[in-house]
Amino acid sequence: MAHVMPEPTKTQASQTIGKYELIRPIGDGNMGTVFLARDPFSLQDVAVKIATPKPADEDRIARRRRKLFYIEAKAAGMLRHPNIVATIDAGIEDDRRYLVMEYVQGASTLDRYCAPDNLLPVERVVGILLKCALAFGFAHDKGVVHRDIKPKNIMLTQDNEVKICDFGLALITSADINDTQVMGRLGSPRYMSPEQVSEEMVTNQSDIFSLGIVAYEMLTGISPFKADNISAIAKRITREPHKPITEFRDDVPPALVHIIDRTLKKHPAGRYQSAMDLAGDLSLIHDEMRHTASKLSGTRQFERISRLSFFDEFEEAEILEAVNTAEWQEFDPGSEIIVEGEFDENFYLLVSGKVSVRRADVEVDVLEPGATFGELGFIVNQARTATIIADDKVIVLKIRASLIDRTSVNCQLRFQKAFLKNLAERFCSTMNFIARSRR
Repeated sequence: MAHVMPEPTKTQASQTIGKYELIRPIGDGNMGTVFLARDPFSLQDVAVKIATPKPADEDRIARRRRKLFYIEAKAAGMLRHPNIVATIDAGIEDDRRYLVMEYVQGASTLDRYCAPDNLLPVERVVGILLKCALAFGFAHDKGVVHRDIKPKNIMLTQDNEVKICDFGLALITSADINDTQVMGRLGSPRYMSPEQVSEEMVTNQSDIFSLGIVAYEMLTGISPFKADNISAIAKRITREPHKPITEFRDDVPPALVHIIDRTLKKHPAGRYQSAMDLAGDLSLIHDEMRHTASKLSGTRQFERISRLSFFDEFEEAEILEAVNTAEWQEFDPGSEIIVEGEFDENFYLLVSGKVSVRRADVEVDVLEPGATFGELGFIVNQARTATIIADDKVIVLKIRASLIDRTSVNCQLRFQKAFLKNLAERFCSTMNFIARSRR
């Protein structure tokens, strides 16, 4: 669903559904129209997708539409992730079924960046693909297969965050919902996996294939299975190899070419077994490209973080593993590093500078180098409980929690022990703050 058109001039809404005031149509998704709408109580703009029954539909088609709506509502409601469009509400009114989602203002879909004359830098493409893989890995772990991955269903926000949308054709693998699934050849023909084309069993590896097609297009501006008609596209997807990326450009790292080629293997057994495995390899490529351009050399990075108390129990090899799961970030004084109420699976290690911890605009703590923050967000997958603000020039390591599992067992144990130590110190600090505030 591409609710990404420019912000309209708001007029008096002439229609409502549920409590939501419909402003104007802004896009089409599977089985429905998307409207810009407003919640009259919170005064927040939202995107409302309405699936309206068509009088000409046969009973079989009408039942299929109802099933697809139910599946989309169920799938979207299961997925709370920073890179997946959040579902806020759902309902039925006068036989109109509707989903209420966050409205991503000013976003653009990736199809804009799949044109040969408007390609993004390779490093940025890798960063986008990494976030997509992490989001799909999360969805797959929840038992949701998207089945309709394409550039128009992946949005890029104004601050370069990825938002996956339109789970209208999703497959939910939970046993309690299998009787309501809609099977068959579903999806967009250009982005189907071989098993979708052949109407065989679809798994998470089908999404990996489709993401591989998106990656190929973002790097070349050309579809890997381009043909004149649907039958010819299907034949190319199932039987014919794609042209090497190197035929179109010579600045794509060989390791990245290998990754894309692996996602596009005809048989699922040849592809990545999980989106998280794909994310792991993309992370290594991304880190290598970013570190090449980084002002801090690898040696200097190691020297800086090895002195931090967080790594007191780590061996040198384990510190290097930790760095490979992290991204160096700098913040100016007054910058918000994380914000209370947001969802984010990453956590942060303070390398230099100081930060304030604020809850409901009240400062409750000040953290110094070696401290971590944001751990609870990835441990229990809940919204941030505090806002972290840079007091001065700050450098942090942003550590991808989902990639820690790819480190050695010893490194994972060191992380857990360091977490517990930091959380215990934070708890004591909070108790001291409460005691002082009651005096």
